[in-house]
Amino acid sequence: MPHIDAAYNLARWLMRHDQDAEDVVQEAFLRAFQFFHSFHGDTGRPWLLQIVRNTCYTWLSRNRAARPGAVTADALDAVAAPASAPEAQLVLKEDRESLMRAIGALPTEFREAIVLRELEGLSYKEIARIAEIPLGTVMSRLARAREQLHALLGQNTEGSPA
Repeated sequence: MPHIDAAYNLARWLMRHDQDAEDVVQEAFLRAFQFFHSFHGDTGRPWLLQIVRNTCYTWLSRNRAARPGAVTADALDAVAAPASAPEAQLVLKEDRESLMRAIGALPTEFREAIVLRELEGLSYKEIARIAEIPLGTVMSRLARAREQLHALLGQNTEGSPA
């Protein structure tokens, strides 16, 4: 099943709960299969991620309000591979944890844009299609998300001992 990892990664970040993300991805794949005849394009990844995104928001609106959740170990591992030296691994782990907490603290629309661009590597045009927003809005959300991440990560380092 192509793109299942990307679908799960997006769902996990939007749902903020692993089990809910699994349920949503399963439902999204069923919807994709049901409406596969309506797919017209070169690559199915943006189309599928749009279905996952819409399924997440539908599920959230029906079942619960979006609330902050814990970052999973799998999410941390998805950001960067560990270095070889134990000290470097510890620093990387701390950096990843800080980054994941900062991404988790972003408003949903900014978190979605960052996950699709930086973690999934989608183009601005693909993100615009998935989120059903203009290209300029994608650029604006990414710029604001990066500013907020920079501020959040700057706060984390200012309070730590040197």
